[in-house]
Amino acid sequence: MKGQAFNPCLPGGEYIPDGEPRIFDGRVCLYGSHDRFGAPFFCANDYVCWSAPEDDLSGWRYEGVIYRKRQDPKNRLGLRLLFAPDVVKGADGRFYLYYAFDFMGIMGVAVCDTPWGEFQFYGHVRYPDGKVWGRRKGDSFPFDPGVLVDDDGRVYLYSGFYFRVPAIVTGGKRLKFDGGYVLELEPDMVTIKAPQKLLFPKSGPGAFENHEFFEASSIRKYEGRYYFVYSSRHNHELCYAVSSRPTEGFTFGGTLVSNGDIFLDDDKDSGGENRSGETCKGGRRGGSNQGWKESRAYNYIGNNHGGMLERNGEYYIFYHRQTNRSSYARQACAERLTRNSNGGFRQAEMTSCGLNGGPLTGRGRYEARIACNLWAKEGTGRYDGWNPKGRMKRHPYFTQQGRDGAADARQYIANMRDGAAAGFKYFRFESLRRIHVTLRGRAEGCLQVFADPEGSSLIARIPVSARGRDWTEFSAQAQMGNGVSALYFIYSGRGSVDFLEFELE
Repeated sequence: MKGQAFNPCLPGGEYIPDGEPRIFDGRVCLYGSHDRFGAPFFCANDYVCWSAPEDDLSGWRYEGVIYRKRQDPKNRLGLRLLFAPDVVKGADGRFYLYYAFDFMGIMGVAVCDTPWGEFQFYGHVRYPDGKVWGRRKGDSFPFDPGVLVDDDGRVYLYSGFYFRVPAIVTGGKRLKFDGGYVLELEPDMVTIKAPQKLLFPKSGPGAFENHEFFEASSIRKYEGRYYFVYSSRHNHELCYAVSSRPTEGFTFGGTLVSNGDIFLDDDKDSGGENRSGETCKGGRRGGSNQGWKESRAYNYIGNNHGGMLERNGEYYIFYHRQTNRSSYARQACAERLTRNSNGGFRQAEMTSCGLNGGPLTGRGRYEARIACNLWAKEGTGRYDGWNPKGRMKRHPYFTQQGRDGAADARQYIANMRDGAAAGFKYFRFESLRRIHVTLRGRAEGCLQVFADPEGSSLIARIPVSARGRDWTEFSAQAQMGNGVSALYFIYSGRGSVDFLEFELE
C-alpha cells in the first residue's frame, strides 16, 4: 500500500546530502555523501544507497553500504572523506561510481554489476600515459563529479570548484580554480579521451551574472537537451543551464531551488499558486527578497547540492537542508518542478510534501521534522560550519535524540522561543476540528497555529505549560475551512519548547 511522501524524504535518522537520483531497474536510486549526526565535519560516513519503486516515491528502502573510504588504495587508513558521488550505467552494463576525496584533488572510480551492490575500486581518472588527473600542471581541481553516458555511448565527466584564488599547489602541482569543466572519457570509463574544457567560468565573459558557478556539477539529458545543475556562488541555491550540445553552448536557465526559499518572490511566472498547482491560503514572510538578506530567508540556509529526476514526464529536483545547527548533518529533500512560460523550469518552493504528488492529508499524526520553514523572532541565518553554542543559540533547529544510525533515533525541532515559527506546506483540509501537539521544555505560553506566515489567519491557540524533559501532549479546538493550506506553528511566551509532532483531528 502506497503511503504519503514527505520532506526530508528519508527516515529522520538518515543524513544523505548531495543527492543524485538515478532510475535503474525500475527503482529510483538515491546516491549522495553520507553525513554523521554530531560529527564536526562533512561526510564522515561511508557511501550508502536508498531506493524506491519508480511508481511509489514514499517507499524508500535501505540498500546498505555500497562503498567504503578504505577501499581506495590511496586512503587505506580511511582519513580522507568521501564527498559527493555520481553513478551511471556504462555501455558494458556495469555501474560506475565516481567520487572525490575531500580536497585531495583526485577522482576515483568504483564499479559494480548492480546499482545497489557493493562497489569495488576500479581506478583513478587518468591520462592515457597513466598520469592521474589532478596531478599535472594546469589541471583543474577534480571535485563533485557529474557524469553523462550519452545516447551514442560517449562519456562526459563534469567537475569544478569555486575558490577565491585562481590556483593552489597540491601534490606538487598547480591546480586551477576557474569554474566548471568538462572532459570526455574513453569507453573504459576512466581514461581521459579529450582534455578538460572550461564550460562555466566563475567570472568574466560567459559567467552567469549573480548566479556564477560554485560547485555541485550534475548533468542530465532530456528530450535531446542537456541540463546542467550546479550550486551558485550564493551557495544556498541550485541553478541550471541548458544546451543542445554536451560540451558547449550552455545558457542560464534560472534557480531551481533554494534551501531558504530565497529568490522565490522574484519568480514572476508563479501565477499566485503554490507548487502543488492549487490556490492556497497564506502568503510569504517579508515580501520580495531582491537584495536578499539571510535574516529574511524562510529557513536556515547553508550549502546545497543535488540533481534532477524525470519520472513519467514529471520532473523533480533533489537538494538538502541543514540540521543540528551545523553544515555537517544534512538531509535529502526533493520538490516537483513545473515548467514556466518559456519551456524552462520555475523555481520550486520548499514544501513538506515534495514527492507526494500533491498536498498531505489534513488529518492524522505528523512529525515536526517535516517542517519546511523555520525561523526565530530575529529571522534566520546561515550555517557555514559547526556552531552548537555560537551566535545562533536563540534560534530553533532540527536535531535528534539518539546516536547516529540508531534505530530508535527521533528527530524534532529544538529551542522554539518567543516568536519562533515552524511552517508546514501543504495540507488538504476537510472539517478540521482539533489540533494536538507533543512538546517538552520549560515554558509558559501558547503555540498559535496560523494558515499564513504573517500570523493573520488564526486556526488554533494551544496553551502550553511545560515543566521538564518528558514529552507532553497539549491540544485545542481548531477553526479551519476546507481546501489546501499551509500550517504555521508560532510559539509565544516565556522559556523554550521542543516540538516533536502534531495531530490533526
